[in-house]
Amino acid sequence: MFKYFEPSKIFPITSKATKYVFFLFILFLAIGLTEALLLSPEDYKQSHSVRIMYVHVPASWITLGTFSSITILSLLGYIFKIKNFFLISKSLAPSGLVFNIISLVTGSIWGKPTWGTWWAWDARITSMLILALFYLLYLIAWKIYENKEEEKVHKATVIISILGIINIPIIKYSVDWWNTLHQPASINLMSDSTIHVSMLFPLILMTAAFALFSLLIFLMKYNTELIKIKNKGLDRL
Repeated sequence: MFKYFEPSKIFPITSKATKYVFFLFILFLAIGLTEALLLSPEDYKQSHSVRIMYVHVPASWITLGTFSSITILSLLGYIFKIKNFFLISKSLAPSGLVFNIISLVTGSIWGKPTWGTWWAWDARITSMLILALFYLLYLIAWKIYENKEEEKVHKATVIISILGIINIPIIKYSVDWWNTLHQPASINLMSDSTIHVSMLFPLILMTAAFALFSLLIFLMKYNTELIKIKNKGLDRL
């Protein structure tokens, strides 16, 4: 099944997919922003500042999901010697870092009216900052070793992703394990969620919009990498 991931087979698909993903992104973003900024109610405690949630929470989910995907793909690529999985992981990392930064910045903006401060060394904030450092280390490793020994960059990025994935459950459960400024999770897949549907619906729409934007960044980066491979005269990775 892995033969379908060869550049010569996948590039015709990914090169055409960009325009469709962009259209869907604009559509979901327009509807999501309308719901989030105009139609959703203000919070009885936080008033209109709660609307930052519609950017902050999806960005956080996307960056966590992206790093998890990078780790899984890197491990599979290293174990089964599938070089294209490393290429996919490399192409995912920039969008993951972008959403990590968005999460930290919007969290800081949200924190000012809610907690009275722009920054606090809260367990979740600190662990999110650490995740951003792992993203940077991952990208730096590619920058340093990319044009040298291929085995070195694969091994280095696998180690970084494995170390970084340990931080994911810490981010997720930090509000349960320690006394933090963050409230417990309002959305639970295994139990009843505490968020009202009038806020949940725009949150889902904005998450879909951000996921599409992340996919768009990935496709642009991935297509660039495939073009580089094609220019080198390589049909297989």
